[in-house]
Amino acid sequence: MSTTNFKTQIRKGLIEFCVLQIISRGEVYTTDIIVELQKSKMIVVEGTLYPLLNRLKSSNYVDYSWKESKQGPPRKYYVLTKEGIDHLKELNLSWIEVDKAVKKIINTKK
Repeated sequence: MSTTNFKTQIRKGLIEFCVLQIISRGEVYTTDIIVELQKSKMIVVEGTLYPLLNRLKSSNYVDYSWKESKQGPPRKYYVLTKEGIDHLKELNLSWIEVDKAVKKIINTKK
């Protein structure tokens, strides 16, 4: 597996976790999610986010509302649902476990 493929697979596995973390801070517009993910190098193209948001909505982890915009058509703003908050807590615990396990392996001397 190439390094690029390795990074891609890790990002794919973590994107839901990162998106839920961003939304957990409060009501957020799709473009703001994209900008943060691009700045952190988690995604490069916008097309990655929309199917994920639809999946999160179908799973009842997020909800959205339409708000008028001064700069054009109404915008869709996302928030976490109760189920989304609970799911994010589980993902946080899983992340802590995985992080500890990887650090243990990396830091173990022969």
